[in-house]
Amino acid sequence: MSSYQIDVACDATMTVGESPLWAPDEKALYWVDIEGFAIHRLCTGTGQHDQWKVDSEASSLARAAKGGLMVAQRRGFSHFNPDTGELKLVAEAPFDQSTTRFNDGKCDAAGRFWCGTIYEPRDKPAAEMFVLERGKVRKVWSGGMVNSNGLGFSPDNKTMFHAETASHRVTRFAFDLLSGTVSDERDVRRFSTDKSAADYGGRPDGAAVDSEGNYWVAMFEGGRILKLSPQGDQLDEIRLPVRCPTMVAFGGPDLRTLYITTASKRPADELAAMPLSGKVLSVRVPVAGRIEPAYVEN
Repeated sequence: MSSYQIDVACDATMTVGESPLWAPDEKALYWVDIEGFAIHRLCTGTGQHDQWKVDSEASSLARAAKGGLMVAQRRGFSHFNPDTGELKLVAEAPFDQSTTRFNDGKCDAAGRFWCGTIYEPRDKPAAEMFVLERGKVRKVWSGGMVNSNGLGFSPDNKTMFHAETASHRVTRFAFDLLSGTVSDERDVRRFSTDKSAADYGGRPDGAAVDSEGNYWVAMFEGGRILKLSPQGDQLDEIRLPVRCPTMVAFGGPDLRTLYITTASKRPADELAAMPLSGKVLSVRVPVAGRIEPAYVEN
């Protein structure tokens, strides 16, 4: 395990911070607070922090090639203009919003916005994977998961990574960039589901892939970030002063700052012991990330 200095990038407290996204043109970090019904931005050069309230939970973000952001919400996919604060629905959610919402998402190199769902009753594996492509929503697969998370693509665009948080499992698919299809799902790593165990290390949540193809995943309830090889070997670990990191993103001028969103929807004794819960954290890492692709409308 390497030794890392953990800093607070934004001192505001999120209920469930998620989906950090580096916007290189703005030198800014965006993220959402799902249960806070808000989109946030930190201009890293000035320290200015902005936030915009939304009327439907925002769970994941992607840059839009024509400007602004794409936002996956419970109600569907929307376009957000940070200059005006306008949030415009692009495609309605193709599921029952009373039980399901969009969760983690990422764009592929062809400009498709992939986003899985979370099935909130959690009594059956009813979550699904969708992709927004040129303004239309397509279902990629259905079932087999409760909480879709941890999306990421390899630098050569031949692999898609995915985490199923409820089953504590990270997998990889063979990915065809031209057709936007996946096949041949294989395990990358399975983590213990025994939360009572003394060595319980958390469950995989949001993630990012670095420039060397390694998978950095936030371990919710584990208080750590893991760096995994594409085959699932643990290459490094970053211990955190919070129990529930939710997702990571590479940013900064050299893409070597790892930003970490966290949650404060936790028991009172945990929050008292870990007062940085809910903050956006940052840490300098020895390998660069990549700029996430933007959504292409047409």
